[in-house]
Amino acid sequence: MAILSSFAPLTILSLVLLVVGIIVSGVEARPRAFFVFGDSLVDNGNNNYLATTARADAPPYGIDYPPSHRPTGRFSNGYNIPDLISQRLGAESTLPYLSPELRGDKLLVGANFASAGIGILNDTGVQFVNVIRMYRQLEYFKEYQNRVSAIIGASEAKNLVKQALVLITVGGNDFVNNYFLVPNSARSQQYPLPAYVKYLISEYQKLLQRLYDLGARRVLVTGTGPLGCVPSELAQRGRNGQCAPELQQAAALFNPQLEQMLLQLNRKIATDVFIAANTGKAHNDFVTNPQQFGFVTSQVACCGQGPYNGIGLCTALSNLCSNRDQYAFWDAFHPSEKANRLIVEEIMSGSKAYMNPMNLSTILALDANT
Repeated sequence: MAILSSFAPLTILSLVLLVVGIIVSGVEARPRAFFVFGDSLVDNGNNNYLATTARADAPPYGIDYPPSHRPTGRFSNGYNIPDLISQRLGAESTLPYLSPELRGDKLLVGANFASAGIGILNDTGVQFVNVIRMYRQLEYFKEYQNRVSAIIGASEAKNLVKQALVLITVGGNDFVNNYFLVPNSARSQQYPLPAYVKYLISEYQKLLQRLYDLGARRVLVTGTGPLGCVPSELAQRGRNGQCAPELQQAAALFNPQLEQMLLQLNRKIATDVFIAANTGKAHNDFVTNPQQFGFVTSQVACCGQGPYNGIGLCTALSNLCSNRDQYAFWDAFHPSEKANRLIVEEIMSGSKAYMNPMNLSTILALDANT
């Protein structure tokens, strides 16, 4: 597997990235800014500031997050994917946009606009009530740019955004918390699954075009994971430990169409702005063969209750594994920190099967020469 890169090349690569990830502004050198949009897979804590049930601000969330080992709002035992990408950029983690700490020079690091529970569609996640839907995340991005302009000027703010790296992860909830949320849901009555996927792709394209119009020029776009194989779906829909076929079909339809849409957008723009990150393939590698990656199981969540620890939320009363690195899933829906690290390895150095048209290390090297 490409995930299991040798240590020596990785060491050299890390040193290279530390250099190429730096941009110069005046006499100061700082890592390029990083912006994050999407759902709970990449939320760094925005929902902590909202009246919503989609929160990860209570133990044992954050049990491995240094140095406090306390919950931060990340749906993980420790670091999530944005944290690990920030580390590769040689930067501190982006703060949630709603955090009162995001001011002054900290704004120049970037910002995380993601919010657990949201989807591509505005009606996804309505059960969570007060979350930051995608259109609002993009409004906040525009607001962010005005705030940065007030600090460093409009021209420098424009350059900061243009040179930034952007990550967007959204789409899974449009299936799990919309189309398949209940039998005979409104969306499933409105669309057969193939037509629903096409609708999602068309709506996603509008969001990405808006992101481009707001100045984003390097955008990593992740697909969905193996939706039917998460502990929640194994518990509710799977049979005898088999992945739920209808959700697997949804992912199998969505991810290739997303990749094709991104490539079409790049052709329209005439440059490689949007990068398809096939995180579903990376995730599926260790779901289908967990032992190869050092996991004891990819079916049972580390934290939860019921079959596969897949029922309900992870709470202080849940079953909790003692070694999180042995579990591919932290809770009923979200990867463990170790699984996130494997996914980021593919984002950094994966082949075209994982990163199309190029991986992040290639992006950073190219951008260092422009």
